[in-house]
Amino acid sequence: MAETIKVGIADMNVVLPPDAIMTIGLGSCVGIAIRDKTSKIGGLVHIMLPSSLEVKSNANIAKFADTGIPELVKRLEAKGAIRSRMVAKIAGGARMFAFQSKSELSAVGERNVEATKKVLAELRIPIIAEDTGENYGRTVTFFPETGDYEIKAVGKPLKMI
Repeated sequence: MAETIKVGIADMNVVLPPDAIMTIGLGSCVGIAIRDKTSKIGGLVHIMLPSSLEVKSNANIAKFADTGIPELVKRLEAKGAIRSRMVAKIAGGARMFAFQSKSELSAVGERNVEATKKVLAELRIPIIAEDTGENYGRTVTFFPETGDYEIKAVGKPLKMI
């Protein structure tokens, strides 16, 4: 029977089919789901910030796009996934504090999405779908066996990318 593995904030995990993986609380954070299209091995990282170089307390590699995404890829490869067969889907990166429109804090979601795209491009992992931006939080569940990425948001219809 398939299980759904939970990933916390600034956390990551890898699952084998038929298991799913989910995270809640994607506001300005980004959930990066990566899978090997052939083996169906998949993983999810919930990043909070774009760069580990911008903060002193950077020991948690899952917290940052520049360290979390490469680490997720390493963990996928350790389970048998092949990088050349990997594809990604991303969600989150909302502007949760629009009233602070001139503040860098309000742009962290946008910066997270930009950093995510940059790191995935450097790793040569194509983004095949995304649901980013806007001004609302998301809860996501990734099903690596099918590649479906389910996105739930309060007051919004269920979305599958």
